[in-house]
Amino acid sequence: MKSFSSEVENKHVVEVNWADRWQVYQRLQELDIPCWCETNQPLKVEIGNPTAAAQLWYVMRRFTASRQDLIWSLEHSWLRRDELF
Repeated sequence: MKSFSSEVENKHVVEVNWADRWQVYQRLQELDIPCWCETNQPLKVEIGNPTAAAQLWYVMRRFTASRQDLIWSLEHSWLRRDELF
């Protein structure tokens, strides 16, 4: 998978592996991030604020990072959480 490929105002075309495109679209819809996914067309996402940009980054990371990277991130976040409390 790839990340952003082009930008028009606050609407972005996101290059996503065709096999994962529907799952990314569904998750963005759950997060109330405006997006469009037409047949045989790239996923388009509207980023209206920094929160939406961060959420898009995390969703894309889920599909682009290796399993080992995701495991490391989860373990690291738990360690940092324990340090805070």
